[in-house]
Amino acid sequence: MNDFPEALASRVETASAHKRRTKSKPFKLGYVTVLSVIIVLLCWEFFGRQISPIFSSYPSAIATAFWELLRSGVLVKAFFQSIQPLAAGFFLAAVVGIPVGLLIGRYRVVEAAINIYVLAGYATPLVALMPLFTLWFGLGFTVKMAIIFTLTVFPIIINTSDGVKQVPKALIEVGIAFVANQSGIMWKIIIPATIPYIMTGLRLGVGKAIIAMIIAEFFSAISGLGGVIINAGNSFQTATMFVPVIVLMILGVGLTKLVGMLEKKIAPWQNGNVGRE
Repeated sequence: MNDFPEALASRVETASAHKRRTKSKPFKLGYVTVLSVIIVLLCWEFFGRQISPIFSSYPSAIATAFWELLRSGVLVKAFFQSIQPLAAGFFLAAVVGIPVGLLIGRYRVVEAAINIYVLAGYATPLVALMPLFTLWFGLGFTVKMAIIFTLTVFPIIINTSDGVKQVPKALIEVGIAFVANQSGIMWKIIIPATIPYIMTGLRLGVGKAIIAMIIAEFFSAISGLGGVIINAGNSFQTATMFVPVIVLMILGVGLTKLVGMLEKKIAPWQNGNVGRE
């Protein structure tokens, strides 16, 4: 029995040391990410210079083209032409997709009535519907927002409904035992347990939204960042064509990270449930 306090103190010290090491890991991993990016850029610069500029480009030439587009105002104008329908379509998809996903996952009747259309919409190639979208919404902001919404809403619905189905039945039975109504079970049990799945759907939706935005700008209204890509490609300005592509990549990574940060704020308890090293 005399050894118990010493063993307990040893375990506490071990746990504290592991926690300190875990806190220092993000900084080390950040260095790994930066080093990886630098290596890729250096390799791209070296090998890209060996290829004809008609077929490819390299980072220094892309940086020069970026500065020219930025100085002329073309890049800023194109960015805001793209980001406005992107934000509107993604927001609308989240507002519609999350409640629909919760209802499909919670109620079998709703799933039987709606889920077939969700799966069909997710599997339908959006390009095949472009002529219809153009006829319905014309050219410009509205058609971009409609295309972004259509391509983004289905992964949000599917991930949210799957998250509801993964909620342990025992938790719902505890809520019923404490005489909770359906609204209370949804808000206090199902939604908190489903937040990781909702956030995964939103992260997937970010990528889908950016793809939909470019599709809309390619086929309906040649404007925004997609318009810059089309115009640069038609004139064989490969370095200029890479500029909006890289901007879109950075935008996608940034928005995905933003959703991850939002998840940590909304559901901080999830951070302690991960066993990664």
